[in-house]
Amino acid sequence: MASLLDKVSTLISANLHYMVDQALQNNSPAVIDQYIRQVESNLADLEDAAAAVGGEVKGIQRRLTEQEQKLAEMDRAIDAFLVEGNESAAVAVQSRYNSSKRLVEAYQEQLTRQDEEFKNLLSAKVKLEARLATMKAEREELTALLELAKSKETTVRAVKSLKDLTGSGDADIARIANSIRSRLDKASTASEMQSASLDAQMDEVLEKSALDTQLAERRRKLGIAH
Repeated sequence: MASLLDKVSTLISANLHYMVDQALQNNSPAVIDQYIRQVESNLADLEDAAAAVGGEVKGIQRRLTEQEQKLAEMDRAIDAFLVEGNESAAVAVQSRYNSSKRLVEAYQEQLTRQDEEFKNLLSAKVKLEARLATMKAEREELTALLELAKSKETTVRAVKSLKDLTGSGDADIARIANSIRSRLDKASTASEMQSASLDAQMDEVLEKSALDTQLAERRRKLGIAH
């Protein structure tokens, strides 16, 4: 059990930021995937161990309760035998009572130890589950970052290729590259002109609306019907 808790403790204390940095540098989430697999494996072992120890705790508690009930019965029996004057029976039951009391104390000690072990396992389980959730979220973010990086790299390569074409010694290839650039410039200019034209139309409509509103207000004050 101690070995399992040591493994879990190592996983809980692992430097998550370092792993994420390593994954980014290597352009691969493999190091994070390995950590996640280890956590999931140890988490399963931890759950089995916690269930086993929890079962032992319940069993000890049940035996302790039964023994405490017998102890109480023997205690009453000793008093009853003494009241009756049955010394031999009282001595015999007292002897059994002493043995049972030592057994109860052993159960109590065992229960305390196993209950503490059970709590440690549950605590480790909660912490490991939190670590697993954190690292899975980090992996999702990392995957998105790597995809974005790949997309940016593709764009950079495409732009570089276009620049390479422009500077190429082949006149036909250079003409094609310049033609592509011209089409892009033309499309951009047309878009800007349409935007400018629309802005002008909007200004004209808004100005006419403002003038109409002002004249309507003057007619109302002068009592002129329109």
